[in-house]
Amino acid sequence: MSPAVPADAPTRAVDVAVRDVRADDLPLLAALNDAAAPAVNALGLDGLTAHVPACDAALVAHAGDEVLGFLLALAPGAHYTSENYRWFSQHRPGSLYVDRIVVAPHAHGSGVGRALYAAADARARALGLARVTCEVNLDPPNPGSSAFHARLGFARVGELDTKDGTVRVELLERSLDAGAR
Repeated sequence: MSPAVPADAPTRAVDVAVRDVRADDLPLLAALNDAAAPAVNALGLDGLTAHVPACDAALVAHAGDEVLGFLLALAPGAHYTSENYRWFSQHRPGSLYVDRIVVAPHAHGSGVGRALYAAADARARALGLARVTCEVNLDPPNPGSSAFHARLGFARVGELDTKDGTVRVELLERSLDAGAR
């Protein structure tokens, strides 16, 4: 899970807007996604193109014509084989599961991730869901993303070994009653 934001990333405000993903976004989003590995798993253009239609929130953050990041999330009942999604479906029903959030490296610390999560929260509320969930890699470590999610009010609700024990994640949740911080 991204963003792989350094803990000491500078904060610089950017006028960020969020909209739904369009087909013409997919090549750039696939490149952003794959460059963020191992914080998120690489999908390639074909994998991302196949995944986006299954998402209940497929969001792009942009400033003018410049794409700065994206977020993909699924509501309960999606046909998705992710071990993390299955865990949340079983243990935290009623959640919008954020499968990935990726922010362009030059936009880290500029409010892009917050804007994407604010839009995801709005989508979750519109779907009648009580919380937003996600996971962040512990091994390989992604301390920037862990710190980012903690600042947004996410709390650890578990840990899980995935990908045949090659990846360990922390499972995070935020109640929409708590709101973004």
